[in-house]
Amino acid sequence: MCGRFNVIDNPELQRLLQVLGVDLTLPSRSNIAPTETIAMVRQSGLQRELAAVRWWLTPAWAKQVDQKYAMFNARSETIASSRAFGEAFKSRRGIVPMSSFIEWRKEEDAKQPYLIAAVDQALPVAAVWEIWQGDDQIIESCALLTTAAAPEFEQFHKRMPVVLREEDVERWLDPQSRLAVNDPIFAPQLSYPLRVQPLAIGVNNARNKDLDLLQPTAEGVLLTD
Repeated sequence: MCGRFNVIDNPELQRLLQVLGVDLTLPSRSNIAPTETIAMVRQSGLQRELAAVRWWLTPAWAKQVDQKYAMFNARSETIASSRAFGEAFKSRRGIVPMSSFIEWRKEEDAKQPYLIAAVDQALPVAAVWEIWQGDDQIIESCALLTTAAAPEFEQFHKRMPVVLREEDVERWLDPQSRLAVNDPIFAPQLSYPLRVQPLAIGVNNARNKDLDLLQPTAEGVLLTD
């Protein structure tokens, strides 16, 4: 986790962007997958900006851009000491606004997808970003942070994205703020109540971008701490 997410242009997402200090809108997109270009909020001097970055971090020291190693997620427990993510964690932190994400659970020999969303709340997910320069190109890329699943969420996956509370946004985005891996931001707990609902298996194919695939096939459950 996190391997797919969705962005829906609605009042909840617009409110989150206002909280993040970005006076812009985002177009609706579904089933966003690693290596795609995504929107990330970051600090730029005294202002916030919405940057378009590749969702698969390429370290500055990499000889080339490739997918040899899975670099779209970064484990919060080891990020400070990671050769790939450590420098970015110090001062290149961002937030990826999302409306929901998708997780899978094996059920009856099949991968059942689930839509996970907060109740009346878009999700500010912690990220780190990097700049890679080659002979003739410059690529900005990011990875989403994950932590151990909250007890309520473990039935669906052992990992979950680091979803920030509003009160943690400022210090996460502040490049002068020094954070440790034992910071409460990374605690395995629910930042907001989550609604988990099953989806049609057509969403399993990342090439399927139809927004209708985000319609739940059943009521689902509500997770609270």
